[in-house]
Amino acid sequence: MTQSIIHFTTPSEPSERLPLCNSADLIDGGLAVPFDVVHAGQTCRAFAIRFEGQVQAYLNRCSHVAMELDLQENKVFDRDGRWLVCSSHGAEYSPETGDCVGGPCHGGLVKIALTEEHGVVHWHTAYNLKAIEF
Repeated sequence: MTQSIIHFTTPSEPSERLPLCNSADLIDGGLAVPFDVVHAGQTCRAFAIRFEGQVQAYLNRCSHVAMELDLQENKVFDRDGRWLVCSSHGAEYSPETGDCVGGPCHGGLVKIALTEEHGVVHWHTAYNLKAIEF
């Protein structure tokens, strides 16, 4: 009897770098900059933030219940600017990694790659993350 070994690979599609905002638009622990993406074939809202000087981006979808984190537009940080928080159910996430750190979460937030250079923040497409086509 022979066994088959199946190897799963991530499609090796090149990443595209797309301008998102000016660096000055992202203030440490401040309001998020929203943008739309196509994730796994569905149009989704995403957001970019700055935390401890570094830019980060995630799908705006709580892992507890698939709804956006912010009830008040672009407010994803807690009052202290320490955690990303779902306004509906109180799930808390690390701004650095998107990992669940408290409350009713199941896993973490979906991270989106960013780069920042020459005063501009760019987001990067991936095999399951695309720009919206018009």
